[in-house]
Amino acid sequence: MGKLYIVPTPIGNLEDITLRAIRVLKEVDLILAEDTRTSGKLLHHYNIDTPMQSHHMHNEHKTVDGVVRRLQAGENVALISDAGTPAISDPGFLLTRACVENNIEVDCLPGATAFVPALVNSGLPNDKFVFEGFLPVKKGRQTRLTLLAEEPRTIIFYESPHKLVKTLSHLEAYFGSNRLVSVSRELSKMYEETKRGTVKEILQYYTDNPPKGEIVIVVAGKK
Repeated sequence: MGKLYIVPTPIGNLEDITLRAIRVLKEVDLILAEDTRTSGKLLHHYNIDTPMQSHHMHNEHKTVDGVVRRLQAGENVALISDAGTPAISDPGFLLTRACVENNIEVDCLPGATAFVPALVNSGLPNDKFVFEGFLPVKKGRQTRLTLLAEEPRTIIFYESPHKLVKTLSHLEAYFGSNRLVSVSRELSKMYEETKRGTVKEILQYYTDNPPKGEIVIVVAGKK
């Protein structure tokens, strides 16, 4: 029986990968990559020539069984995403569950995850927090925001740059203009930025300065 390795990859800065992750990626029989073109650049940078196979949200339901069979045959497989830790708002859960159900060993390596530095950078309480990932685009969004408006713990969201202003406007409507918020973008990259203030202040800033890059929103819980 082989082993499935869940391997975090850098969220921006290529130096943010562990020595263990590099070794595992070199030693396994197969790497499952969310986008083989994106991952190919990382593997080339570290002289990793392990074969890759595409494994993303649009095909993972079809590929899981084949991967499980390869693991059962004794191959070791590593799963990576475009950035960060697989299964955190990225593919990974279905394969991990299938391995657990088939008594295949799963080893998740520690490593880069965008919400951790964003939470620490925010200056908001981080002893207790709720990770929400991406909000529903349409159906269920209002219900979710109504529920989270009463959450006393710090709340973490992921968001895309072209939806940030809309999401901040929804936070203002449901959480109030004075709720404290921190927005981090381009974490670990050259133009990394964290803006802190009230929802009203941060909404105005990004209305005037359209953002670029991957974004993490950290919101103070209700007092």
